[in-house]
Amino acid sequence: MSPDLQFPLTAPARGGWCEVCPGVLWIRLPLPLRIDHVNVWALREQDGWILVDTGMATAECIAAWEQLLDEALGGLPVLRVICTHRHADHVGLAGFLVRRFNCALWMTPREYADCANAIAQAYNPPAAEVDFCRRAGWSAAALAAMPSEFGALNASISPLPSHFQPLSEGDWLQIGGARWQVLIGQGHTAAHACLHCPQLGLFIAGDQVLPGMSSNVSVVSSEPDADAMEAWAMSLRHIRCQVPANTLVLPSHNDCFVGLHQRIDSQLERQRSRAARLLTALQRPSRAVDLFGCLFGREIADDDHRALPFATGESLANLNHLLAQGLIRREQDEQGIWWYSADPP
Repeated sequence: MSPDLQFPLTAPARGGWCEVCPGVLWIRLPLPLRIDHVNVWALREQDGWILVDTGMATAECIAAWEQLLDEALGGLPVLRVICTHRHADHVGLAGFLVRRFNCALWMTPREYADCANAIAQAYNPPAAEVDFCRRAGWSAAALAAMPSEFGALNASISPLPSHFQPLSEGDWLQIGGARWQVLIGQGHTAAHACLHCPQLGLFIAGDQVLPGMSSNVSVVSSEPDADAMEAWAMSLRHIRCQVPANTLVLPSHNDCFVGLHQRIDSQLERQRSRAARLLTALQRPSRAVDLFGCLFGREIADDDHRALPFATGESLANLNHLLAQGLIRREQDEQGIWWYSADPP
């Protein structure tokens, strides 16, 4: 954790909860991943609760909710489910909870559409996805494993309801006696919803700003030339302008913290340092998969099926950002693989 940040609250155990302030609960749900938890938030209304994110559709997470609905929420109904973005640890049980309580799902339209598309593809990666990974330098073994691994996380998303309420940048939501404003972030996903409550001094950041790790910023196969890194940086600068420095940040992973501006500044500076390291590494031509050690400080094995797609997407995000600035060039070999190299000074 950064020494510039303050952590005023003690985190609940996995499957547990605590009060952030009257009417706002911090719930920590278990994940079967390298990151073993996700934080979700319950906001009190007069006659029930609004949930922000839901955890994954796993037996362990459902069991945790069965207990939490009685103990943390006092048996009161869920009135609305808000999902920050499309990833399984955030939207996985949205459909389950919406159907159980006959309530509405709120998401940004792009996140809803991307999530629905991912569920529909399930274990059948489209040809464009396979080609995308091949061009990035995936081995034959990694490509062969794609059909069985492609939908593993998407299988942890319960079917979405057929309709939803859209969230847009600048929307104000009245929740209990407080108003929360929607701020849309990009880079981690296409249209990640964050919620800021000036009245309570709270900012639900999702995965857009995290205290103990960096948000994954990825290029995806449907937009292979996108400059996701620039979109992420612009989003962070926008959030920094909109949310005061002394706000208590409620992130999806790790602990609640104060020091949003310092954290954003350090993340942007870290990205500048990574770009400089990458330019040095690209003095020799490299594929996206050759740069994991430079970017992440460790190699990613072909059979690390959870980490490999995210590492590949982030490697390409860094490379696309340098391409957009004209600092490197990309060439395609006879096998269709992309090779990147720094332009000579």
